[in-house]
Amino acid sequence: MLDQEFTSDTLHLLRQAVIAHATAVGMPEGRATDVMIAVHELAANAVRHGGGTGQVRLCIAAGAMHIQVADPGLTRFDVVPSAAFSGRVPGSADSQPEPWPYRAGHGLGLVREVADQVTAMTGPNGSQVTASFTLP
Repeated sequence: MLDQEFTSDTLHLLRQAVIAHATAVGMPEGRATDVMIAVHELAANAVRHGGGTGQVRLCIAAGAMHIQVADPGLTRFDVVPSAAFSGRVPGSADSQPEPWPYRAGHGLGLVREVADQVTAMTGPNGSQVTASFTLP
């Protein structure tokens, strides 16, 4: 139903495509927004931690919308990203607050809250997360 590559520059287009597909299959507005936010969080994680690019595949099967977000990077779950990825040392003179409150695992935790099922895998060919949302 949807197969779209993304980068940080195209996340807004991905959000538009996902919400359009979710509403087209009959999801109420609030649930479609949940789907869009979940996909955005997964895609933003892929951009930030997975090499700057990724692929979203969306399909309908067995009464649910399944959305797979894949990236070519290896996700490490033992890294504290706040200082490691920003390049800034907390408390230093050049340190500035992040534009969004950030805690390790925040995005995936949000996805787990709104999706009906979530699976995540990482391996030598990259990482992928699949979130499923039951259709009305």
